[in-house]
Amino acid sequence: MFRLRAICPFSWRVFHFRPFSCETLIRQMDKCTDEEQVFDLIEKNKAIFSEKQVGYAFNILWQFQKQKTSLFKSVECIRDHPQFLTLYNLTTNKMEFMNDDNLVNVLYITQHFAVEAHDPLVEALVTEAWRRLERQVLWVLHLRSGFDINVLSKFSSCLADQHLNFSPLMGKIADIVNRKLETIQDLRSLSVLMVSISSLISQRFQDQLVNKTELLFDTIDSSQVNIARRIVQFLRNIKYSYYPLLERCNKVFLSHVNHLDLESISKILSLYHFLQFHSFEFVLMAKKRLTEMIPQFDHPASFVKLFVALGPMAGPEEKKQLESTILLMSEELTSQQALAVMGAMEEMESRNSRLIKKIASILHKHLDDYKPVELLKITKALIFLHFQSKELFVKLKELLHSYLKISVKPSEISSLVCAISMLPSPHLDEVGISRIEAVLPQCDLNDLNGFATSILRWIQYDCMHLDSTGKQLKLLQKLDHYGHQSLQKCNNLNLLWEELKSLKGDWFAQSLLEETIATLQRLVDEINYMNVAGIASFISRTNYLSTLLLDRIASVVLQQIEKIHPFSVLAIILPFSILNYDPPQRNEFFGTCIQHLNSYLTLLDPLMLVFLGFSLATLEYFPEDLLKTIFNIKFLDRLDSQLEHIGSMNGAQQQISKMLAEILGGINCVKASVLTPYYHMIDFECILDKRKKPLPYGSHNITLGKLPEMHWESNTQIVGSRLPPGAERIALEFLDLRAFCTNIPHLKGKSAMKKRHLEILGYRVIQIPHFEWNSMALSTKDARMDYLRERIFGEGKS
Repeated sequence: MFRLRAICPFSWRVFHFRPFSCETLIRQMDKCTDEEQVFDLIEKNKAIFSEKQVGYAFNILWQFQKQKTSLFKSVECIRDHPQFLTLYNLTTNKMEFMNDDNLVNVLYITQHFAVEAHDPLVEALVTEAWRRLERQVLWVLHLRSGFDINVLSKFSSCLADQHLNFSPLMGKIADIVNRKLETIQDLRSLSVLMVSISSLISQRFQDQLVNKTELLFDTIDSSQVNIARRIVQFLRNIKYSYYPLLERCNKVFLSHVNHLDLESISKILSLYHFLQFHSFEFVLMAKKRLTEMIPQFDHPASFVKLFVALGPMAGPEEKKQLESTILLMSEELTSQQALAVMGAMEEMESRNSRLIKKIASILHKHLDDYKPVELLKITKALIFLHFQSKELFVKLKELLHSYLKISVKPSEISSLVCAISMLPSPHLDEVGISRIEAVLPQCDLNDLNGFATSILRWIQYDCMHLDSTGKQLKLLQKLDHYGHQSLQKCNNLNLLWEELKSLKGDWFAQSLLEETIATLQRLVDEINYMNVAGIASFISRTNYLSTLLLDRIASVVLQQIEKIHPFSVLAIILPFSILNYDPPQRNEFFGTCIQHLNSYLTLLDPLMLVFLGFSLATLEYFPEDLLKTIFNIKFLDRLDSQLEHIGSMNGAQQQISKMLAEILGGINCVKASVLTPYYHMIDFECILDKRKKPLPYGSHNITLGKLPEMHWESNTQIVGSRLPPGAERIALEFLDLRAFCTNIPHLKGKSAMKKRHLEILGYRVIQIPHFEWNSMALSTKDARMDYLRERIFGEGKS
C-alpha cells in the first residue's frame, strides 16, 4: 500500500478524501432559496465538503447575487458572512484537486465577490492555474488537450480584471490562442480572449483574429450583443476601424437596441467615438432609449453614466433636466464621477454657472488625488467653461509643477506643460525648460507638437507683458530640429500615419507641413487600400495641394477599389473637392467611387450623404443615384432630425460691412448674411442701377453679426430675381485662409462652386481674398475703401 501511495500520490489523495455524499449535498444546495440556507449547509458539512461541492457552492451563491437589484451591497453581505470564511478555507485546501473548469470558475466568482487581487486565496488560485497553463503549453506542442477554450477565456478575463494584460502569463495565453486558432469554433470564448490579449499581439496575429472573427460571425444570432460588443472593444484596443466587422456588429446592436441597458449603450457609443464609426440609426435609437431612462436612475453612479452618454447629444430640454438632476446629486459624487461630469459638460458646452461652480468645488476638494493626465482634462474643461477661481488655479499650478519636477515620460510631461500653459498668468520657468529639453530625443511628433503649442502660448503671454522670450524661442528651434529629424528618418508610412492623424495647430502647419508632405511623397508607393483614406483625410485637413499624392490616391482607388470599404469613399473624394483638383482619368475615378458606394447610400448618416453630394458638386460631378437618394422625402425627414442652423460674422466681415455701408450711402444699401435661392449664404449683397448707383433696401435688412434661423417656415426673405431694367445684383464674399490651399493661393472647390452657382443665379460675384485684404498695400482704411470702390464700381478714389 505504501509503495502504491509513493507511485501514485495524486490519485491516492483524491480517492482517500472523496466523500460519499457528494451528489446528495449538491441536490440539497439546489433546493436552497437564499444564501443563508447555503451557508447553513456549508457550516454543517464542512468536514466532508469535496472540491466539486466547493465549486458548486460558489456557483449557487453567485446565481443568487445575479438576481439582486443592488449588486454591490449584496456582494459585501456575502463576502463578510462568517461562513464565507469557511468556504474560503475549504477552497484553499481543495483547489489542488479541482478540475480546470472548477478552479477557474471559483477564481472568476471570487473576484466578483470583490475579494482583492492581492488576497492570498486569489493569488493561490492564479498560481495554480498558471502551473496548469505551463503544463498546457507542452501539451499544445504535442497536440494534446489542455485548458478548454471556454476555461481559457474565463481565466484571461480574470487576469484582465487584475490589470495583468501585459503579464508573461497573458503572453502564454496569447501563444496558446495563436497555436489553436484554426481549431477554435466558439466566437463567444474567442471574443473574450481577443479583448484580453489585444495588448500583446503582433499586426499579423491581429489580422488573423479579424479574419477568424469574420468567418465565425454568422454562427451567432442577433441576440448576442455581448459578443458583438467585445469584437468592437477588440478593434478599439488595436486601433483598427475595420468597417466590415463594425457594420455587422452595428446590425446586432440595432436589432437588439430595445434590450440594451445603460452600461451597454454608453460603452458602444464610447467605442464608436474612438473608432470614428458613425451610425446615425444607432445614435438616434440610443438617444431615445437614454432619454427614456432619465427618470429611472436616482443613484449617482448610474446617473453620471447616463449624463456622460446622453448629455453631448441631448436636446435643450433633456440637457436642462440632466443638469438639474446632477446638481441635486452633486454632494454624493466621487472624485472620478465629478471628473466625468465636468468632461461631459465641456462637450455639452454647458452654461449652467451654478452646476459648473459646484462640480469645480468637488474637483478642488479632490485635486490631490488626480493623475497628471486628469489634471490636464480638468484644466481644459475649466478654461473652456470660463470658470474663474484664483484659489483653484493656484492649487492646480502647484500640483502641475510638482508633478513636472519628477515626471520622466514624454507624453506625461507634455500633458503637464500643456496644462500649465493654459492657466492664467502662465510662465515657463527653468524647471519647465529643463524637463522639456531632457525628453526631446524620446519624443514623437505628437509630443513635439504638444510642447510647441504650449511654448507658443508662453511666448504670446511674455510678449504681452514685455518679458524676455529668448529661451522659449531657442526651445522652439530645438523642437523644429527634432521634428524635421524625425520626418527625415521615417521610412514606414503606416508608423508615420499613426503620428500624423491627430496633428494640428499653428506650429505643425508653419514648421513641419512642408517636410511632412516631402516625406509622404518619398513614401508615396506605400499608399495602399488600407491607408489611402487616412492619407486623403490628412491632405484635406492641411489644405496642401500635392498632385503627386492625389494622383497616387486616385490610382490606388482604381486598382484596389474592391478592398476599400464604401464608408471610406467620402474621405477619399474630399481632398479633390476641397482643393479643386481633377486627377487623371477623372470620370473613371469618380465613377468607380460612386458605383462602389451605391448599395450603401441608404446606410450613410444623412449629413455625410449631403457632404458627399456637396463634395461631388464642387467638382461638377452629379451621379444620378446619389441625387435620387438625397432628393427623397424620407431622406429629408432623416436629415431634418439632425440639422441645426447657427452662425455668426467674423471680425473681417464686420469691418467690411461698415465700410460698405459708408461707400454705398448707408446701412440700408447693403444686406448682410443673405440667403439666396437654393440656400447659399453670402456675406453681403448690394444692387446697382443701370447708372451704377446703389439702390436702398427696405426695413427687412438682417441684423449684423447673426445669421437667421433657416427653417422651412422661416420669415427670412430669400432674394428674388426681379430687378429694375439694367440693374445688377452684386454678391461680395470675404475669403479667409480656409478658402485657399495652404501652399499656394489656389482657390478651393467649395468657393469656386459657390461662385459658379451665384453667377447662374444672376449675381456679379466679388470675392475678396484675405491675403489681399490684409496686405501692406491695404494697410490703411482709405486704401481699403478705394479697393472696395474699385471692385464694386470699377473706379478708384472718389
